[in-house]
Amino acid sequence: MPNPSARPDGRAADQLRPISFTADFAPHATGSVLVSFGQTRVICAATIEPGVPLWMKQQRVPGGWLTAEYSMLPFSTHERKARDISRGKLDGRTVEIQRLIGRSLRAVIDLGKLGANTLWLDCDVLQADGGTRTAAITGAYVAARLAVQRLLDEKRLAENPLADSVAAVSVGLCAGQEVLDLAYVEDKDAAVDFNVVATGRGQFVEVQGSGEEATFSPEQLASLITLAQRGLRDVSRVQTAFLTQRLLAAPARAAGPA
Repeated sequence: MPNPSARPDGRAADQLRPISFTADFAPHATGSVLVSFGQTRVICAATIEPGVPLWMKQQRVPGGWLTAEYSMLPFSTHERKARDISRGKLDGRTVEIQRLIGRSLRAVIDLGKLGANTLWLDCDVLQADGGTRTAAITGAYVAARLAVQRLLDEKRLAENPLADSVAAVSVGLCAGQEVLDLAYVEDKDAAVDFNVVATGRGQFVEVQGSGEEATFSPEQLASLITLAQRGLRDVSRVQTAFLTQRLLAAPARAAGPA
């Protein structure tokens, strides 16, 4: 008999979509990956440039800076999405997401150890099927870690400025069921959805959640957060496994958390 609680793609309620990373997807970046959460694919590139923003110089703030940019490529959705530049400004969603990516990565980096450099994180959605912001954060950390390792290997950094990893995942209420890592078909009809960002040590960076013409109880909130925590531990393990294999495959790697 069919499972009445089965999700559209056949996953269990607490099951992530398949997650993978492809390294060096943008070869001219300092570090890059193509991250896939099921059919959602995001190119994440980390580029380290000398210099810091003018406001840091004016205020004599020591260390470096980290900033992020996010965009959805026109062909990433079923119907062509116009580029922001064609409208002459960024839309509110784009601004919100790129600020979230920047906050998430700054939560785990010691900017003082970055030196007088700026770490740019460019996240471009190649294919969107829900969870683009969570995939972007997850992939941006991996790209940043690869970029940092390259600078360590080249002796351009004295020590690893990344104190921990960071990842993100979505959870929600769909047809009365609590589900992990929503694909688009679930996200568009979810009564409640959350995006949860946390470090590898389990510390929260940000929790975004709302009801879509619906409400949720304190008990449901607690249960959704617990579900997100379980998912985040699995995402973190995938990040660590990929980085461990990638960094150990190259010679003379400097010590530092994966």
